Amino acid sequence: MGPDGRRAGAERVVGLGTIAREWGRIGITGFGGPPAHILLLRKLCVERRHWLTAEEFEDGIAATNLLPGPASTQLAVLTAWRLRGVPGALVGGVCFIGPGLVLILALAALFLAGDPPLWVLGAAAGAGAAVPAVAVQAATSLVPASLGRIGRARGARARWAGYALAGAVAAVLTGPWLVLVLIAAGLAEIAVRGGTGDRGSGGSGGRAVLPLATGPLTLGGLGVLGAVAWVAFKVGALSYGGGFVIIPLMRDDAVNRYHWMTDGQFLNAVALGQVTPGPVVHTVAAVGYAAAGLGGGLLAAAVAFAPSFLFVLLGGRHFDRLRADRRVRDFLTGAGPAVTGAIAGSALPLAASLGYGWQWGVLAGALLWLVLARRGVVLALLAAAAAGVLAVAAGLPPA
Repeated sequence: MGPDGRRAGAERVVGLGTIAREWGRIGITGFGGPPAHILLLRKLCVERRHWLTAEEFEDGIAATNLLPGPASTQLAVLTAWRLRGVPGALVGGVCFIGPGLVLILALAALFLAGDPPLWVLGAAAGAGAAVPAVAVQAATSLVPASLGRIGRARGARARWAGYALAGAVAAVLTGPWLVLVLIAAGLAEIAVRGGTGDRGSGGSGGRAVLPLATGPLTLGGLGVLGAVAWVAFKVGALSYGGGFVIIPLMRDDAVNRYHWMTDGQFLNAVALGQVTPGPVVHTVAAVGYAAAGLGGGLLAAAVAFAPSFLFVLLGGRHFDRLRADRRVRDFLTGAGPAVTGAIAGSALPLAASLGYGWQWGVLAGALLWLVLARRGVVLALLAAAAAGVLAVAAGLPPA
């Protein structure tokens, strides 16, 4: 591999038009979140075009799982960077993000309108009712890899449970202080493993939050747009654990601190981020739209996704060394279960915000579908939205 991160050879020189077309196609068809994005990128780069070897692609997945922010976006940027350097990364990343961003801003304008049609209110209430179930599914999906990473020793499993409980409690009670609890869990694991030599079983599962300096800053002096930028920065530069960890990070700011949205509208924004193609982090654009219209939505998206580009462009050639750092691995081992607990804990305030009796029936159905049957999120949310339309047609609130 050359100094710019690309393997030597003319066969790796891919035209920017090709990158724009292929990454844009994935951005349009990539329903289902990070697993779907990874599958589509692998089929394109490894199986169909043979631009990357299977080993290179797996290394890319492992490297991006060490970074804060949306992992599938970073993988899309990284694979394009390996094919055409900085221009490829910029073109590929923008084309991957763009389609979903346009769609979610259009839907936000519809769902957050001052007087939306009745069927829109019903669809929003139905889809929002399923969101707590999506949080539970997202958390349970992280458990096996996180447990595998910390090891089978009784003490390690006890620490895992403690970190997870701390994350769950923090998600319910602490609001913007959640990130500090996640950092504390990671640092605690560094201290334990550094002092005892407990290495666990390794692995690459479970994302967390890097120990970057942060706190419940409001940036109030910069006005609404400054606050939007700060919330988006936390989502893009400080969050680990997959797209859904942004929910406990954003909810307190969007609903309680700045009052940009009601609890119900926040549920709608989360649902929109799940059913549109592309990264789940697009939810931040709906929050930005609620705060400051189209300009706020575009600003939130730009700030949230910018770190993904910077991490790859500035640090891509150092990813192998990052993966080999023992302290980084130990930090992720401790913070990973805290993230899992935080995502699970976020389901409680999300469920508490449901305002209509029929929504609890939708939530129960979504839990059965997602957690017990382990079926797809997009179909669950669409079915929940349809149930909401039927509910208002039958005269149930918010009709």
